[in-house]
Amino acid sequence: MTITEYFELLISDYTLRTITLGTAVLGAICGMLGSFAVLRKESLLGDAISHAALPGIAIAFLITGAKDTNVLLLGALVSGLVGTFWIRGMTTKTHLKSDTALGLVLSLFFGFGMLLLTFIQKQPNANQAGLDKYLFGQAATLVEKDVLLMAIVTGICLFVLLLFWKEFKILLFDSEYAKTLGFNTKFIDVLITFFIVLAIVLGLQTVGVVLMSAMLLAPAAAARQWTNKLSVMVFLAAIFGAFSGVFGTAISASQNNLSTGPVIVLVATVFVVFSFVFSPGRGILFKAIRRSKNRSDLKLQKTLQFMFGISKTHENIEHPHSIRILNNFQGFTKKSLKEMEDKEWITLDKQEWAMTEKGFIQAQNLYTQQAPYD
Repeated sequence: MTITEYFELLISDYTLRTITLGTAVLGAICGMLGSFAVLRKESLLGDAISHAALPGIAIAFLITGAKDTNVLLLGALVSGLVGTFWIRGMTTKTHLKSDTALGLVLSLFFGFGMLLLTFIQKQPNANQAGLDKYLFGQAATLVEKDVLLMAIVTGICLFVLLLFWKEFKILLFDSEYAKTLGFNTKFIDVLITFFIVLAIVLGLQTVGVVLMSAMLLAPAAAARQWTNKLSVMVFLAAIFGAFSGVFGTAISASQNNLSTGPVIVLVATVFVVFSFVFSPGRGILFKAIRRSKNRSDLKLQKTLQFMFGISKTHENIEHPHSIRILNNFQGFTKKSLKEMEDKEWITLDKQEWAMTEKGFIQAQNLYTQQAPYD
């Protein structure tokens, strides 16, 4: 099946429609909440939470003995929240740095989860088969009720974001100022963290424990390159996440033996790479263009200043001078002379140059601007 055929079947085929809607909604909510994780410099928190959710899935299965998705995700939510508050506790109550706490919780919970999964696999109960799908995700198992749950959670998340937008924004950029205004910063912090954990837990079935942090952070990292405004960043991250889900699902469905979760993450990575290279403000390409232009402008200004020093020794600034006078000056090139002539700073007559009134004023302004540093 080609990608074109996939989109033609999208409306009529129940399975394709369900998976596509599910991955799109998941990408949107991960993009929105990932923006807050990126701006709070808690990018590794998503990785730690997703791994911390694994033992919750295993324990929920051991208690109930059934693979009910809602029950397993509830166990993952509880386990993820416990891991999150362990990280918070270690960073606030001890001298450990956040990266150390993240590493400890990630390895401890993931190791415990793998131990429980190994134990479950050796049980005679046939229902345990396929429980390891939460490690790498299996989007094909999404059903309509899963998508509905994601949509409800996304709606609640969007409502809370709009309701506490001012508080979230102040806490992100100046938590101390938020305290002086009387905001309950601890409650706001817990609220943001809870929704981040919730988004991660929702994505475990689709993307899996291992790749979930990329799904959370990649759309936000891409959006950050295009704007300095929080609202625009959250919107762009949601768009990038949704498109990553849709196109990743389409590519996976159009090819044989391609897992949906990894393909979605790869598509999100393409958005990140494109943003890093081509975004006007922070993109590598435009930065290189600006640096080249700045170097060119600096060369022209240095040459103009050198000419100014020569011209001001004469009563007539339009007095012609030989171009050979500039031979020992490092900023001088024939190209720079031509550019200065185009700017009407100098006039050229064969092998002689003369400064114009406009060029003389420009050079004086350069000296005036440099005066405070002299």
